[in-house]
Amino acid sequence: MVVNNSSNIKIFTCNAHPDLAKEITAELGVKLGQSEVGKFSDGEISVKINETVRGADVYIVQPTSTPVNEHIMELLIMTDAMRRASAGRITAVIPYFGYARQDRKTRARDPISAKLVADLIQTAGTDRVLTMDLHCAQIQGFFNIPVDHMVGLPLLTRYYMEKFGDLSNLVAVSPDLGSVGRTRSFASKMDIPLAIIDKRRPKANVSEIMNIIGNIEGKDVLLVDDMIDTAGTICNAANALKERGAKTVYACCTHPVLSGPAIERIQSSAIVELIVLNTIKLPSIKQTDKIKSISVAPILADAITRIHEDRPVSKLFD
Repeated sequence: MVVNNSSNIKIFTCNAHPDLAKEITAELGVKLGQSEVGKFSDGEISVKINETVRGADVYIVQPTSTPVNEHIMELLIMTDAMRRASAGRITAVIPYFGYARQDRKTRARDPISAKLVADLIQTAGTDRVLTMDLHCAQIQGFFNIPVDHMVGLPLLTRYYMEKFGDLSNLVAVSPDLGSVGRTRSFASKMDIPLAIIDKRRPKANVSEIMNIIGNIEGKDVLLVDDMIDTAGTICNAANALKERGAKTVYACCTHPVLSGPAIERIQSSAIVELIVLNTIKLPSIKQTDKIKSISVAPILADAITRIHEDRPVSKLFD
């Protein structure tokens, strides 16, 4: 796809995921904006914009992934630089929104960090946000600017439809009650049955399997989640499904956070294959034979084109 009036659109990137930014520009048929994002000797973020952006429609590609605070600051400082350079409109393209899990108070005196980050992004001068599969969709309401919320579901369902062809033995499984809505949409799109794992979590990052609701015996099961962090939930679920009669266990997610012992857990689990989207850069140390990545660049490039040309983004969900 080549964007119309491309002379007025500029795509920039910070350090979180330059490869994704390059893929997006390749899809759009434009060059990546010239900029430098580094550090001063004391660790402060340094940003240089090496081309004019006056009056331009600027898009800054920056998932706020690990190291989260550093990547947020890069985004904020580059946004401020664009605003002071008289950019016409500034859109933050945040495929993965850090702090999204801190979206409410669960105990007394807890912060709501997702709201704070949203406020910072707006204060820096962002006019619009383009993101994907927020951990909690209501985070869109934390912003007082337009938020275009893309979904990765079509990419995942398309992959499995092409992989299996015959879907008669597949079952979509939600690894916990919080993912039921997402997994139900996945199962509905593929027209396959749904099963649910009911678990309790004794403490943070520790999960215990309790019950499996639905028929998974002798089935090829697809575990569906929005993100995988330490992989405790998804691996415990996969092992429980295998122990209770599942034929094979596959898993997929939008955001491969994969922190701490995640890779070791996945490698030793019953998961045959884990499909992830490249909303977060996967360093070589986290790339294994079990993990396969699908690019979100086509979806984000299409959304950017529609935003730039003032056409409806909702058509992407049809």
